Amino acid sequence: MELSGAVPAKVNLADIDIVAPHFKRRLSGVTSTVVQLVPCQRRLGTRIAVVGPGLPSSLPHLGIRQLAGLWRRPNGKRFRVWHARRNVEMAAGIVLRDVLRMPIRLLFTSAAQRHHKATTRWMIARMDAVVATSARSGGFLRVEHSVIRHGIDTEAFHPGEPFSTEKPYRIGCSGRIRPQKGTDLFVDTMIALLPDHPDWQAEITGRATPEHRAFAADLKERIRAAGLAERIRFLGEIDDIKPWYRALTLFVAPSRNEGFGLTPLEAMASGTAVVTSNAGAYDELVDPGKTGTVAPAGDGEALREAIRPYLDDPAVAHRYGSAGARRARAHFRLEQEAQALAAIYERLQHQPSGHRVS
Repeated sequence: MELSGAVPAKVNLADIDIVAPHFKRRLSGVTSTVVQLVPCQRRLGTRIAVVGPGLPSSLPHLGIRQLAGLWRRPNGKRFRVWHARRNVEMAAGIVLRDVLRMPIRLLFTSAAQRHHKATTRWMIARMDAVVATSARSGGFLRVEHSVIRHGIDTEAFHPGEPFSTEKPYRIGCSGRIRPQKGTDLFVDTMIALLPDHPDWQAEITGRATPEHRAFAADLKERIRAAGLAERIRFLGEIDDIKPWYRALTLFVAPSRNEGFGLTPLEAMASGTAVVTSNAGAYDELVDPGKTGTVAPAGDGEALREAIRPYLDDPAVAHRYGSAGARRARAHFRLEQEAQALAAIYERLQHQPSGHRVS
């Protein structure tokens, strides 16, 4: 994913109805959401642009100075929509609307699965509409809201060749190498299971940031001490992860906590069975016993027993993977997320001030 380098092309504010601020340079789940969603929204006719750093130059960008133009109403609409996903973006929107009196409506998407601090609650209460990315995250909101789950590009993430008995079978885990993602739970599970399943090998993609390099080094030492360095491999960051998903027989998402978590959806859309924790929205994505298995977050023993049946019988993973691809295409397409948001944008742009939209 290109996050810097080329200078982004600016767009004309007169052609923009929806502004998606992105006020963070580091790659995050929010970044991934915006990068995937905005082009889809544009294809479906939403006149949206991003503002802020840390996004590919291929996205339609507004410059910070162009925000002064928000005093002018968009053509044919009562308001523009400021679609925030972080506290700092909510705060900026409140200033633009309530201090500078710009004709905008504020939408906040919340993925957090924790009780919000007082300042965050205060800002959320001042939004014109609120979206939760899962029923669980919605349970932590104290305001009226809609649930719109993230979607996946099912044209980009799609099944590969028919199931093959070629060995070794591959089991994978993807994400930042850190305790939150449960990388250690996956490694310990593989150390326990692989000696009895010689037809399998494990792969871990993603990088360790400086603060977690000692954590990653410890995991590699555990693997070396178990004599499994050739069968549990760290691949680092992969430029194009889509073929990797398609090559797996089983994908594991062992996170201890998540906001939403797109990786199981990416794997399912690729025709790969999944075993996940119940962090984030995982248990709203997986259909247990049909597309995969869900285990309690942070429970290494439960994770091990959830994975074992697939290693014993890879044909189970094949059946679940096929069902997962059908489920992703039926319920979690990116277009469905874009269309649901477009309906909220439309109501926000035409409804009088002081009326909350859901």
